[in-house]
Amino acid sequence: MKNYHFESRPVARPEAMVSGANYRFTILTDRLIRYEWSEDGEFEDRASTFAVNRDFHQKVVPKFQVVDHEDGLEIINEHFHLSYDKKRFSPSGLLCTIAGKLTLWGTQWRYNDNVDLSQGRNLGGTARTLDDCDGRCDMGFGVVSRDGFAAVDDSKSMLFDGRGFVAGRRPGDRVDGYLFCHGHDYKGAIHDLYAVSGKQPLLPRWALGNWWSRYYRYHQDEYVGLMDKFKDEGVPLSVAVVDMDWHLVNDDRVPHAGWTGYTWDDKLFPNPKKFGQQMHDRNLKITLNDHPHLGIHHHEDAYEEMAKFLGLDISTNKNPILFDPTSPKFMEAYLNILHRKLEDVACDFWWIDWQQGSYTKVPGIDPLWLLNHFHFLDNARDGKRPIIFSRYAGPGSHRYPVGFSGDTVTTWASLEFQPEFTATASNIGYGWWSHDIGGHFGGGRDDELVTRWVQFGVFSPLMRLHSGDSRWSSKEPWLYRKESERVIEKFMRLRHRLIPYLYTQNVLASTENLPLIQPMYWLFPERDEAYSVPNQYFFGPELMVAPIVTPRDKRTNLGKVKVWVPPMYRHVDIFTGTVYDGDRELNMYRPLEEMPVLAHEGSIIPLDERVLPLNGGLNPSRFEVLVVIGRDGQTSILEDPADDPDQVNKKKDDDELPRSSTGGPRSSLIQYSQEKGDLVARVARSARGVTIPRWDFKFLAVTEVPKDLKVCVDGEDRTADAKVWIERFPYTPSMLVHVPPYKVSSDHQEEEYTSTITISLGPDPQLSVIDHRPRIEKLLLDYQTEFELKDKLWSIVDDRKSTINVKIGKLMSLSVDERLTEPVAELLLSDSRGT
Repeated sequence: MKNYHFESRPVARPEAMVSGANYRFTILTDRLIRYEWSEDGEFEDRASTFAVNRDFHQKVVPKFQVVDHEDGLEIINEHFHLSYDKKRFSPSGLLCTIAGKLTLWGTQWRYNDNVDLSQGRNLGGTARTLDDCDGRCDMGFGVVSRDGFAAVDDSKSMLFDGRGFVAGRRPGDRVDGYLFCHGHDYKGAIHDLYAVSGKQPLLPRWALGNWWSRYYRYHQDEYVGLMDKFKDEGVPLSVAVVDMDWHLVNDDRVPHAGWTGYTWDDKLFPNPKKFGQQMHDRNLKITLNDHPHLGIHHHEDAYEEMAKFLGLDISTNKNPILFDPTSPKFMEAYLNILHRKLEDVACDFWWIDWQQGSYTKVPGIDPLWLLNHFHFLDNARDGKRPIIFSRYAGPGSHRYPVGFSGDTVTTWASLEFQPEFTATASNIGYGWWSHDIGGHFGGGRDDELVTRWVQFGVFSPLMRLHSGDSRWSSKEPWLYRKESERVIEKFMRLRHRLIPYLYTQNVLASTENLPLIQPMYWLFPERDEAYSVPNQYFFGPELMVAPIVTPRDKRTNLGKVKVWVPPMYRHVDIFTGTVYDGDRELNMYRPLEEMPVLAHEGSIIPLDERVLPLNGGLNPSRFEVLVVIGRDGQTSILEDPADDPDQVNKKKDDDELPRSSTGGPRSSLIQYSQEKGDLVARVARSARGVTIPRWDFKFLAVTEVPKDLKVCVDGEDRTADAKVWIERFPYTPSMLVHVPPYKVSSDHQEEEYTSTITISLGPDPQLSVIDHRPRIEKLLLDYQTEFELKDKLWSIVDDRKSTINVKIGKLMSLSVDERLTEPVAELLLSDSRGT
């Protein structure tokens, strides 16, 4: 297994250590402490599943002071004061005071064998699976806490032997833990988590598009036909998931329950090689489901070759080859014979659907950890960008994306919990959950539930539609009522339009230690409101998302969600153009086709301009960039030239992995100056084939064209050629600027270079005050209530003379259910500049 070695730096610097006969402390950073106790005085310097780096290649070790006296030891720096009695760790003998005014009563961590008792007000981490969870589940612990400290117990985790394989822990009484002393610097804690545990890898671009998944016995022609139906409906996909029925299951040849299998079912897939080619021709990647726990039986195609490699005598008895992930020889055969034969036919990566526990014959070695680790490294062969699809195995699992959260119950309770579950996972660095969007089993038909679930899925890390084998539960959009069909298809198209934004955040997640999903309290740790909206989160730095996860009111047809708009100046809803003042709590109401997604002033969000995006999520040939004026802002758009359509087609032709001609990503930089009112886009261009992008800019909540608007390309005034228009309700109130086509110089046919686009709006432009009457009129038209009440509501809305406080007073005096008046009040009160 020497080919599966990975880079690690597990041995800390001696000068960072404070040790005695049975204890050792390592000051890894100025706020991260490793604490060890060993009854035999032997300490662990091998990498573990959690800690792969303990030497951060710093120029200097963090500063700290040691006070060593006869009955104890103190380690002190500006962030913590650790006290230890030099005995077996105990709550009375090992404690650490965290600097800062974090609580009214002070902040002190005490060691406890019962981890739950040593975590304080920990803000949670994530769980191994959501199997059978109809609502909330225990999310364990992360590395952030309102009390300012968090501990990770690494005492029993699996180790890496440094030679390409794994090992269990030494026997005996041992403690191996990590104490995060970051106060309310939650992002700092996550930064140190990634430092010690490894960064999140970069996902392939195609992984960010829509995945199709269903537990169902598809014939290969049926599956291909379904993919073509999605194309005909204008709904793009990127990944074709084939659940377990790709292999023999209920066949007479199978001597067991059928969950494990490595031989194509020739009744369903008579020509799997052709199936694989058909998927790739449609720009779709394939993942096959694998339950490996029952081993390899005599009916499997690879049985004899596996037995020969492993030196097993099968001449008399064709006994099963047991699944033994603790054997390097077995794992080598498992990856390079058993799985390679299938990958060469029709499999780009594996769905490791491990459900059979956490034990092997070597104590401390979890088979899920082993499978995740080696499948991920194996998928990286030949320079590929690796990916697996598997369950969470514990702290450190973020190194093996993406996560499968398990078989979800199809209920509102499941949906209501998933946004919080997804956001909280970032507290343990786990940034790439994929849920069963729409639910896997149980529940019943509820078109509204599925529609709201898809909306959340589009604004979650991975978007994977899924369902069980019931003929009534499949998630094809066209199987739902027209209202839901239209909304589901619209949002699935939006997911692919978001890929330029998502891919850039994917790069930043890997390089800058910034998970895509971030809880509100990461940015506002001192605000109680940030903790009161667990289902609300940042989706990258520009977008704040509050999914609607409860049924709509039957009278208004509106869903409701409580939102805290943080103190980041004004925000604009990207779907409605509504402008909201910051630093306030309110209920937001939306019809089925909308959900609250807010962008603060200074936000710049790149989208694929295509209304009907293509499969695969390739680099777009045309961009639409959403801009929210009001404050300075900037963003980058990062692309790998290997994802250009012409490069992907070249790969199909010659089966070579395309490389960037510059050796790295292609970057465009867009900056906005509020004082000048200038948007400057230095955009990457490539003269090869279809990769010359064109650019549209959509200024949200700007409803008048500035009189001095100017559009320049590479210093040349192109205002007369630019197309500028205003969209109003029922569209998103905005100003759109279509930049005219570029002139491509013949001198740059084979190199990448940049152009500069400048759009000048005039000094200090402001967001428009939106007239909400057309939107309110549409809401009231849909109210299933008395005409008299509608008349009263409209008379208040259409009153041109009264001030806003008078209008709100009139609304309150109606003495009707607030769910009828709040949607009107939300819009009237959204922007304090309005009347």
